[in-house]
Amino acid sequence: MHDEWVLIERKGAAGVITINRPDVHNAWGREQLLRVESALDQFAADPAVHAVILTGAGEKAFIAGGDIGDLESRRSIDHFNDMGEIIHRVFRRFETYDKVTIAAVNGLALGGGTEILLCMDIRILGDHVRLGLPEINLGMFPGAGGTQRLLRQIPLCKAKELMFTGEWINAQEAVALGIANRVVPKASVMDEALAFAEKMATKSPLALKLIKRALLNGGDMPLGAALAYEHSLISLAFESQDMHEGCRAFLEKRPAQFKGI
Repeated sequence: MHDEWVLIERKGAAGVITINRPDVHNAWGREQLLRVESALDQFAADPAVHAVILTGAGEKAFIAGGDIGDLESRRSIDHFNDMGEIIHRVFRRFETYDKVTIAAVNGLALGGGTEILLCMDIRILGDHVRLGLPEINLGMFPGAGGTQRLLRQIPLCKAKELMFTGEWINAQEAVALGIANRVVPKASVMDEALAFAEKMATKSPLALKLIKRALLNGGDMPLGAALAYEHSLISLAFESQDMHEGCRAFLEKRPAQFKGI
């Protein structure tokens, strides 16, 4: 495995994962995905990490899809099934992660770059960024969860337009559609992501985990079942040490010291 293709570091309250293959615009490959999966395991076990930031090396690309050269060179259906299983597993891990996940989008986010964006909690885009799902131009379609996640996050007609045409959109359009949180100057993308991670360090890790589960799982349920599910989760929060610490801190007019229990 080429460990240098994925850089892993701690920066304050953030665990930072950098896809480091600028020669291929930080394209996804099997080795990078497995290394990213290992990094997520590492940061999940570190109580000092309150958020995980995903970004790309260099100034041109965040993640510009899959490694096209590798895809074209393969002929075995077993290879494609293996790659599909891994990419779906790793992308889903970001989506279900108990800590905040932040995309620091510092360049082109195409194909699998846009698809991983759709899995992240917070999406911060540089003002120069362009996104898109151009797979149809290569005789493919967004098969790393893109067809399903996009239609759940924007109007169906817009999702179809993006996938049918393969056309790119800019950062401002992405925010207007609702698939990104904010646009910041190119040089400020990582600073903004790190600042958000530090903000998360002041919140209850337990409450955050429960909120994420309520949103992710409740979103797939009928309203009645989702409300019952929410009820069960808030009961766990009420029984937690974090809740009592938060209430005491409020009454004593001091910052809370949450422990995630």
